[in-house]
Amino acid sequence: MTSSKPREQIWREWRQLVNMSADEIDAWLDTKQSRSVGIMEGDDTNGRKSARRIVEIERTGKDELSDEQWDHMARVVGYIKRHCAQTGPDHDVETSDWRYSLMNWGHDPLKDGGCA
Repeated sequence: MTSSKPREQIWREWRQLVNMSADEIDAWLDTKQSRSVGIMEGDDTNGRKSARRIVEIERTGKDELSDEQWDHMARVVGYIKRHCAQTGPDHDVETSDWRYSLMNWGHDPLKDGGCA
C-alpha cells in the first residue's frame, strides 16, 4: 500500500495524532488492558502489532523512515481519525475498550489534544 497523501502531510498528522511516546507505548503493551482489546491476527492483536511498529517508527529519524514505515504511519493516522470520529462511551472513558484500542494505536484520547 502506498499512501496518496504527501509525506509532509502524513508527518504533520502523525505528530498531531500519535500522542504517546515510544516509552509510553512500550509500558502500555505490558498491561492486561492492552491485551484485552483488538482483533486477533495470529498470536496477537492487530493493534498491538501496530503499536510495536509505532515504537520502531518513533525511534527512527524522519529521514531514515522506509517506504513501508511511511505507509504504516498513514494507516495509523487513518485509524486514529476514524476511531476518534466514533462516539466514545458516555461514561468511564478512562477504562473503556474504546480508549484502550486507541492507545494500542499510539493515541491516548485523555491526553491534551485527545480526540478533539
